[in-house]
Amino acid sequence: MGKAVEITDSNFEEIISSDQPVLVDFWAEWCGPCKMIGPVVEELAGDFEGKAVIGKVDVDANPEVSAKFGIRSIPTLLVFKNGEIVDKQIGAVPKNVLSEKITAQMA
Repeated sequence: MGKAVEITDSNFEEIISSDQPVLVDFWAEWCGPCKMIGPVVEELAGDFEGKAVIGKVDVDANPEVSAKFGIRSIPTLLVFKNGEIVDKQIGAVPKNVLSEKITAQMA
């Protein structure tokens, strides 16, 4: 079973430059909606194992990345392809919405 990758200020660039689509969940321990979407992100990591990279950035521990992308409200989920942002979702949404965003980038 796949698991979401812990993304930090130091490994961020390396991870988003994957040739697979990358979903990044910007979250924090104190954020209620983040706790709701956390398990969904972990499920997606299992669903897309080997096909996409699913990762999480703790905004409190990694201020550089959060500032770089202007993350103001969390959860914010960004989808990257070849290191570029191709999709964005702010707030908790059902799993199928995120699943479709990832799948759209796999074509």
